[in-house]
Amino acid sequence: MKFSAVIFDLDGTVLDNEDEYGNAFRKVLSSLGKKTDKKFPHTSGIGVKENWPLLLSKYHIKTKKSIEELTRETQDAYLKMLPRVNFNAGFENFIKGLKDSGIAVAMATSNAWWIVDEVSENLELKGLFDSITTGEEVVYKKPDPEIFLLTAEKLGVEPKECLVFEDSVAGIEAAKRAGMKVVGIARDSKHAKDLKEADFVITSYAQISPEEISNL
Repeated sequence: MKFSAVIFDLDGTVLDNEDEYGNAFRKVLSSLGKKTDKKFPHTSGIGVKENWPLLLSKYHIKTKKSIEELTRETQDAYLKMLPRVNFNAGFENFIKGLKDSGIAVAMATSNAWWIVDEVSENLELKGLFDSITTGEEVVYKKPDPEIFLLTAEKLGVEPKECLVFEDSVAGIEAAKRAGMKVVGIARDSKHAKDLKEADFVITSYAQISPEEISNL
């Protein structure tokens, strides 16, 4: 199928930053007296704020800090590591190929707009995309399809004309529920197994081209 638009998640999909977010969550958990050996204690794709009620319950944490405070502490810890963050390998060439082919490109992230702004200080994000949708613009986060449906509406295309790139189970479910095909971008072979519900799974953008996506 020929796609009119490609929609990218941000964290872990456009950016190689899941290690940094894992470190940020572990740092805040440690400040609450809970140390974990898990590299990624959080659930990818659903948003930083949405993770904290789950983590407080999972680790039986009692704290006077609000969810908003814990969210801000996590984001602040992440931003301190931002100089380490870069685009996923091959992303810049891939998105250039899409644009040269006349395909619209958009970002749909559960993260906050101010984080997108901060990232753009290091990496020029906004000039890459025809549209950016953040978590503040929707009522329900991934795995709800709302953010992808809103992005398609902004682009003026039907959901079935969109291909999504995602690195999380929640994001893949959201894209599927929106009626879109989805490519999983995996960190490694173990992570690839978690993304098995995607229509196709890659570990690098070098493994796919704008010409090849029409075969999905």
